[in-house]
Amino acid sequence: MNMKLSVIIVNYNVTQLLRNCLLSIQKYIKEVDFEVIVMDNASTDTSWRDLIAEFPMVHFISSEINGGFSKANNQAISLAKGEYVLLLNPDTELEGFYMRDLLDFADSKSDFGCLGVRMHDAQGDFLPESKRSVPDMFNSFEKLFVNFKKNNSKSYYRSDIEEYAVAEVEVITGAFLLIKNEVYQQIGGLDEAYFMYGEDIDLCYTLLRNHYTNYYYGKASILHHKGESTIKDDVYLKRFYGAMQIFIDKYYKEEKPVQYSFLKAGLKLRHQVEKIKLK
Repeated sequence: MNMKLSVIIVNYNVTQLLRNCLLSIQKYIKEVDFEVIVMDNASTDTSWRDLIAEFPMVHFISSEINGGFSKANNQAISLAKGEYVLLLNPDTELEGFYMRDLLDFADSKSDFGCLGVRMHDAQGDFLPESKRSVPDMFNSFEKLFVNFKKNNSKSYYRSDIEEYAVAEVEVITGAFLLIKNEVYQQIGGLDEAYFMYGEDIDLCYTLLRNHYTNYYYGKASILHHKGESTIKDDVYLKRFYGAMQIFIDKYYKEEKPVQYSFLKAGLKLRHQVEKIKLK
C-alpha cells in the first residue's frame, strides 16, 4: 500500500504545544496510511527530545542551525514518502476525523493546488487569515491602514466566503496546508528567501501562476494557538515586513511597477508605525 500522507511539523521551542499537536494527530487521523515528520529547528529548549519515547511512530529529526521555516520544511519534505504532504504548525490541534474527507476532496480535483481549513483561537474566535486574497494595492491598503471588515466583499480577508463554506480561494495559511508532494516539488517548494512569514502567500501565488486552484475547506477546523510562540519585538517586525518586501520585489517590481511603488511605501510606513508602538 502506497503511503497517502506525510504530516510535516517544524518545531522551535514549543514542546508542550507540539505534544498537544501530536496527540491530536494520534487521536484523529484514522483510515489513512500516513507518517509524521517533526523537524526541530535548532531549539534552545531541548525538552522536545523527551517526546521521542512518547511518540515512537513519529520520525524526529533536528537541524544544527535555524535556517528558517521554509528551509526546515523543504528539508523535512525531501524525506517524505506520502503522496500528499501536510504542512502543520506545532501550535495547532486537529479537531475531527476529517483527514480522509480532505484527501478524497483533493483527489477529486484535477487542478488541485493546496487546501486550508477553518482556524480558530483558544477563545473560539475565527481567524480570518484562514482565507485570504493575494496582496495587491487595494486590499493591502485596507489591511495596513484601515483594518476594517466589509461584509460580503472580496477584501484581503475573504469576507465574501462564508466561514463554514468550501470554496476556491487564492491564499491559505501555512499553519495547515495540504498539497501533493509531486506538485510541491514541481513548483520548487517553499522559497527559502523567506526566513519566516510570507512563504505561504508566495507558495499559494506560485500555484495560481502555474494554473492550479487553491481551496478553503471550512467544514473542517483546527485550533491555532496564534501568537503563543511569537515574541512581538523588533526582530519579529523586521522579519514580517521584510517578508512582504521580498514578495513585492519578486512579483511586482517588474510586472506591476505602480503597485510596487505604492506597496513599498506603505510597508515602510507601517513598519515605522509598529516600531514606534513597541517603544
